[in-house]
Amino acid sequence: MANLQTRSFPSPGGPPRVACYNHRVPSPDSAKYRKLVASPADTGARLDRFVATHCPDLSRTRVQELIASGLVLIDGKAASKGSLHLRGGQKISVQVTERPPIVAEAESIPLDVLYEDDDVMAINKAAGMTVHAGAGNVSGTLVNALLGRGQSLSQAGDPLRPGIVHRLDKETSGVILVAKNDAAHAKLGEAFRQRAIKKTYIALVRGALAEKSGRIELAIGRDPIHRTRMTTERKSWHRGTIANPREARTDWKALAKLGNTTLVEVRLHTGRTHQIRVHFSALKHPVVGDTLYGAAGELRLGKRTLPKLGRNFLHAAKLGFAQPRTGAWIEVRAVLPAELRNFLKKLCDAAGEPQSRIDAALAGYL
Repeated sequence: MANLQTRSFPSPGGPPRVACYNHRVPSPDSAKYRKLVASPADTGARLDRFVATHCPDLSRTRVQELIASGLVLIDGKAASKGSLHLRGGQKISVQVTERPPIVAEAESIPLDVLYEDDDVMAINKAAGMTVHAGAGNVSGTLVNALLGRGQSLSQAGDPLRPGIVHRLDKETSGVILVAKNDAAHAKLGEAFRQRAIKKTYIALVRGALAEKSGRIELAIGRDPIHRTRMTTERKSWHRGTIANPREARTDWKALAKLGNTTLVEVRLHTGRTHQIRVHFSALKHPVVGDTLYGAAGELRLGKRTLPKLGRNFLHAAKLGFAQPRTGAWIEVRAVLPAELRNFLKKLCDAAGEPQSRIDAALAGYL
């Protein structure tokens, strides 16, 4: 986070809170004004998408916030909504204001600690929990819960992410590592960069995969249209150029086929944002329950319809790493959560498959 300074201040009955500030004090004079003009080719484009495309540092969500605050003008008049369709020649003015500082506060939130020593913790993160605070999401995160434990955490890296050396998506459950001191943070960070951390996931994807195993090697970058999404070069060629695509490699093995789904074991060799979800979506086998990448609907097996899962069927089941101080190899496992096991049971019942077949396929993960 560029041009930021941090400040710690006491919190009654707990560890200090951490706030993140811009160097300049926000004022009308310091606001940034951006001028855009819609070309004839932009006729019919949505306002929010147009602005997000031409201001790559602004997410579409942020653009919609600015529109709702009356800070986006079309020909001098405040735009009423982001879905307005533009005409060629219209002039768009965008006033980008400073956001108030985000504060990470200690909160009493139960955590499932799988492993802990003087240097590192391994947490079984629940689906629905965000790893760290961000705009519009400052409470109920893993960082809030860690601060609530009142223990030391590494302060290396982003001040709003104490202890955090890697992330899991909000709707992904399973093992996540936390560094308790700066030395451990540095060692673990280097291990991730060197791809020395072994990460294994369990996922349920739509459709029957043709092979028993495979490797997906598709570079991943930010979607040029939908800024909250990532995409591969394969899927974005007709949508625009990906900004800074990065290599990504995913290995998978089919564990069982259930109706029109496949249960897979996935091993990551790189750690790109949404990597598993993006890669399987590119193969037209999106992760079940993934609302962002095309698998949000109900599953149908013959005449039966299964209720929506309500989360991604993606679980970080196993993580292996070298203890940062001693080098001893440690492997941590998180069993498949109850809601995923129950969903598999319903799927087995609908497909007429014995539950024992799935239990055997998931040996070591239940």
